[in-house]
Amino acid sequence: MRETPEVQEGRAELMLALLADARLPTGGHTQSAGLEPALRAGMPATSVPDYVRARLATVTRVEAATAVVARYVALAAGPVPDGAGSPRAGGAPSAGHDGVAPGGVVSAAHDLADTWLAWAARTPSPALRETSQRLGRGYLRLLRRLWAGHPAVTALDEAAVLVADARRADGSPDPGAGTPSAERAPSGTGPGPGGRAATGRRGPQPPRPVVLGVTAACAGLSARQVARLVGYEDVQTVAAATLKLEPVDPVVATGWVVAAQPVIDALAHDVAHLTDPRAIPAHGAPLVEQWAEIHARTTERLFSA
Repeated sequence: MRETPEVQEGRAELMLALLADARLPTGGHTQSAGLEPALRAGMPATSVPDYVRARLATVTRVEAATAVVARYVALAAGPVPDGAGSPRAGGAPSAGHDGVAPGGVVSAAHDLADTWLAWAARTPSPALRETSQRLGRGYLRLLRRLWAGHPAVTALDEAAVLVADARRADGSPDPGAGTPSAERAPSGTGPGPGGRAATGRRGPQPPRPVVLGVTAACAGLSARQVARLVGYEDVQTVAAATLKLEPVDPVVATGWVVAAQPVIDALAHDVAHLTDPRAIPAHGAPLVEQWAEIHARTTERLFSA
């Protein structure tokens, strides 16, 4: 029986609230969105609103656009099979009949791989890429548990194999390095239980915006909702981290988030129409990237990034 629009809207609103909740077990509490190294470098706490706006115009815009495109291409994987949308033991996605991924999944996997690589090309800082992949791991665990068997989840696992293949072909460092070639999963074999490839090797870790886009597709979120989610989460992360790093009134920090709402909405409006990985904006933030690299080598720190 088809759900009514009211039921679909209610579920989407609930999932949006859930994904925006700081208590979600995705590791967000370990992040300051680069604020800690910025303050260490001499930025005053009074400049945090300016810092927020700078991120929304650069690195956060890239992440939001990536999530929007990932959502769009993940939807092409196909509708969820009957009974495959609820949690089940092991969280193993289905690869279709006889372990062969259906055509929609194969196409979506290639597009997700392109989206993943486009994000990496627009995120030159290794520290920022590593942070995003670390956060993506938390979302991926949630995705596999809540939407085990969804074609979009299968497509994401297939995309990891394609990205590994592309990096080896380009001579780039392979995230699966150290694993004998005989143990590597060939393209198109599909994932096994727990998100592992058929051979048992874990593929490269997808970044947070790609996983978040796939999650949005599974959860029924719109393009504008997922873009707004990325923007809000970044601003809220900065505001929450400020309270642990500087003597700031919590009400003042909350005011920063409220004041950023028009900028977040403008960001969502600007990227919600994107469907092609090549259209993801490439807005650099050299100082944010430099601070991230310095922080990655800092031993005494409160936040991991």
